Amino acid sequence: METIQSQFDDTEPEQTINNDDLKPTTTDKRTFSWLEMASLWVGLVVGVSGYYVAGSLVDLGMAWWQGIATVVLANMILLVPLILTGYAGTRYGISFPVLVRASFGIHGAHVPALLRSLIACGWYGIETWIGGQAIFLLFPQTVKESALSQTLPWLGTSVLEFCCFIVFWIAQLAIFWNGIDGIRKLEKFSAPILIILTSCLLIWSYIEAGGFGRMLSLSSRLSSSEFWSLFFPSLTANISSWATLSLNIPDFTRYCKSQTDQMIGQAGLPIFRGAFSFVGLAVTSSTEVIFGRVISNPITLLGEIGGGFLTKIVVVFGLTLATIATNIAANVVAPANALVNLSPSTFTIRRGALLTAVVGIVFQPWRIFGSSESFVYTWLVGSSALVGPIGGIVLADFYLIKKRNLSIKQLYSLSPNGEYYYSGGYNLAAMAALVLGILPVIPGFLHKVGLLSSVPYSLVLIYDNSWFFGFFSAGIIYCIFSLFKRKLHKDGIEPLIYPDT
Repeated sequence: METIQSQFDDTEPEQTINNDDLKPTTTDKRTFSWLEMASLWVGLVVGVSGYYVAGSLVDLGMAWWQGIATVVLANMILLVPLILTGYAGTRYGISFPVLVRASFGIHGAHVPALLRSLIACGWYGIETWIGGQAIFLLFPQTVKESALSQTLPWLGTSVLEFCCFIVFWIAQLAIFWNGIDGIRKLEKFSAPILIILTSCLLIWSYIEAGGFGRMLSLSSRLSSSEFWSLFFPSLTANISSWATLSLNIPDFTRYCKSQTDQMIGQAGLPIFRGAFSFVGLAVTSSTEVIFGRVISNPITLLGEIGGGFLTKIVVVFGLTLATIATNIAANVVAPANALVNLSPSTFTIRRGALLTAVVGIVFQPWRIFGSSESFVYTWLVGSSALVGPIGGIVLADFYLIKKRNLSIKQLYSLSPNGEYYYSGGYNLAAMAALVLGILPVIPGFLHKVGLLSSVPYSLVLIYDNSWFFGFFSAGIIYCIFSLFKRKLHKDGIEPLIYPDT
């Protein structure tokens, strides 16, 4: 770490691409132990959207055990890029926007950083909508049935629900104002509380359903062919729910004390996600027994549970804590850092967080979160089409092309002769690989949202597996372009992809 810091101190980094938030972390800022990384993941996993993803699998026809197997497999797959990308953050103390300068170029890094940030803004809006719904639960039934609670067609929701959304929107910003240390303390504080509250929900459903036997009696409603047609997009959707964080995990691992801390801290993800998914799937299954219908949305379920005002207070506290713990860590840090990287002289982490929150409103999350199908097939699967190619390119560059060796000095240099300046600050090989990794997924997405009446089955299959397709295809294409460029240089031929540096 001292070597990395000395490399940075020996440079004169360009102020237009550097400020205090973008500098490599110093030893005194390395405060994350494995326990705090694990607490981060507990806070991220135990949330309404994670419950809803798991519950949606039952709602769409899977048996509870099929849902858990899908979720655990997805997170075991995702753990690989999480640890691999997190390694770079811990080794060099750099954030995601700085790391992608190595593969996309000093200026080209803005493209993947802003694409990842755009998805984070959408997620921020979704999580904030969930928090607003928790506040809405506090109102008496007479208010919920009043004119203020009637949906306005042009808005897509009611005035009262929108006001609850804005109240929660404002409340979250106050917490983020304390920066990364505030997030660390929040996650460490919230993790045990969320585990207790989740256990209480599971115990309630166990008692009300008359035991685990009845609670898990809901069998699959799918034939073999129907199951496999649902399995692959569901696997992609579950990967997509944290695939965005697999890109910007260096934003957190740069604060880890060691590689051991970041790896052990993250290794519990499949366990945490599997355990919480069991709760989501088991409780969702139990609603068939308890209420006579499947309720996959936890907000709707908690509204059905009833109880006195004190019970509602506990419920709302649990929902808001889970939502804030997930939202701030997963959906504010990345776009805020990306905006700082875009214009260090204009943006700080706080200003970036504020703009993220504003864009989150524009996404109209109440429409995205409207049904299991729109949430899983359109939002989760669709967003993974952008995340997969970026992850494939970054890891291919770091491990296969650059062999884990980065120059800190060059990451902060605007010199045309700099190692990561490429062609005008853009690595055209990475840009081309990104486009080629995304394009084949677009027809399937347009078909899913109804803009194309029909597309070939092969394109539907690509869309259903968009993260896998984008990750591997973009990574392979990038390696081919990079090696081709290297061969041209070795043969003394002027490369066509970008000038050699």
